[in-house]
Amino acid sequence: MADFQTLELSASKVRSQVLTGDPGDQPHWVKRSGARAHLRAAGFKNEDFTKPIITVACPYSNALPCNNHFQELSQLIVKEVEQRGGKAFVCGTPVVSDGETMGSAGMRYSLISRDWIADCVEIMHEAYAADAIIALGGCDKTVPGVLMPLARLDSIGLSLYGGTILPGCKEGTEEPLDAQSIMEAIGSFGAGLIDIEELHKIERCALPGSGACGGMFTANTMSSSVEALGMALPGTASGPAVTRSNQLTDGKRQDCKAVVEQVFSLLASGIHTRQIMTREAFLNAVAVVYALGGSTNSVLHLLALAHEADVAFSIDDFNAVGDRVPLLANLKPHGKYHMADLDAIGGLPVVMKELLDAGLLHGDCLTVTGKSVAENLADTARLADLKQQNIVFPISNPLAPAGYHMNIIKGNLAPESAVLKLSGKKFDKPFQGSAIVFDGEGVAYDAIMSGKVKAGQVVVIRYEGPKGSPGMPEMLSPSAALVGAGLGKDVALVTDGRFSGASHGIMVGHVTPEAFDGGPIALVKDGDIISIDAPHRTLSVDLSPDKLAARRGAWQLPSKPVKGVLQKYRKMVSSAHTGATTH
Repeated sequence: MADFQTLELSASKVRSQVLTGDPGDQPHWVKRSGARAHLRAAGFKNEDFTKPIITVACPYSNALPCNNHFQELSQLIVKEVEQRGGKAFVCGTPVVSDGETMGSAGMRYSLISRDWIADCVEIMHEAYAADAIIALGGCDKTVPGVLMPLARLDSIGLSLYGGTILPGCKEGTEEPLDAQSIMEAIGSFGAGLIDIEELHKIERCALPGSGACGGMFTANTMSSSVEALGMALPGTASGPAVTRSNQLTDGKRQDCKAVVEQVFSLLASGIHTRQIMTREAFLNAVAVVYALGGSTNSVLHLLALAHEADVAFSIDDFNAVGDRVPLLANLKPHGKYHMADLDAIGGLPVVMKELLDAGLLHGDCLTVTGKSVAENLADTARLADLKQQNIVFPISNPLAPAGYHMNIIKGNLAPESAVLKLSGKKFDKPFQGSAIVFDGEGVAYDAIMSGKVKAGQVVVIRYEGPKGSPGMPEMLSPSAALVGAGLGKDVALVTDGRFSGASHGIMVGHVTPEAFDGGPIALVKDGDIISIDAPHRTLSVDLSPDKLAARRGAWQLPSKPVKGVLQKYRKMVSSAHTGATTH
């Protein structure tokens, strides 16, 4: 009897026999002989052909602290998969650090990488007909990027966050530092508020080791969103990646074991991603973003994820949720604390419990645990039961009332939409100012650093949208320069680009239609009066329809030729209004 005739497929091998062959179907087994020969050369033994194949999406690079520990995480997961009777196929992807490419031409590739990462995981997972996915997410675009293919393919699987960075500490002080600190210090230096030695001290100490940027910036916002969606295990969104000695934490090691255990449970139960990522789950994620004071990038990423999951969800849903959910978390950039501090008091489940008790979450949503949100939170301590702390405020006494974090606004300058970030700031009267217009981030930054931008102005940065740049880079360099120069409360910034999660001040991004598409932002000139009216959620320029029409007739698209990936992206990408998706 041939040895294959004694083999029996694992019950968890739900589809990968397409690759390895079915020993109960001799013609198919014969047909797959070539594939098995290659797999044997890669280390497979006879019994391995009966085991489920798990795609381990690993966006690793040694170029950035957010993901430079992912090789170790993936190796722990691979080992655990093997011990539990599976075979793991590691899938690498590109990784672009926003913090490192900020303010350079390389930043154009950041948002592009989100969709490229999703495509990389889809290619590997589908090519090898794997049975489930464990998706590691860290730096900003990798968190949504690795989850998008699970929703797109309706795969079995879940996500694991690589962890937050610990706060840095300035030499000789106990002042906590982070990525926001160094960017704003650059602006302070430009304004003459600190010297080069002080800037260098902050540079050396801001980021102490591995992990994603430590405030409620984009990576931590998205890790929280994914947990709220039900696609990550409870409590895994907030843990630090490493210890002070830059070694993986015990908690993160345990997370690696837990996700492997859970992926086999999902295979046994047959729960697929779209059973979890429902409309109600997305509303839960938005509620968590508002409660935490999360990044405006969450708008792009949640819209893109909903698109992949084929869920009816639009940009207008953000205001509908935000009008009900107050700002609870006292976290950077608007507050005092960091993600590691939130983790120390119980992590995201503490926040979600407060929202659930107030009727602000859909508690019946299914999660990757196989239980509902409410069931997962049943044993979570309530805020009122915790010792005295100032990291998360109760619904009854929030850090800021509902409507004071992030607003979707419209008007004759943004006929589709734009995103205004308040993060708790009172903004009860319109901000009006004269426009100072820049066709690109670089020239705007130079003008701010050289003192050309004055209080009362509105900095307009255009041709930085998904198509225009292309790639919709973040405007942290100019926005941080404004704050660092002491102009954060006196100068507004309006752009068809986007903002870092670390940005704060009077910031309006994602203006659509973008300038490259001939949106009204392309028609603004120096000296035009722009009004940002938060209470009425409008963004307008004081020009009559006839005046706008006349300018439109004279407008010509600037020549901005690009090649390669940038050219492909410009042809494929949709508006930021719908998430800047590429299919």
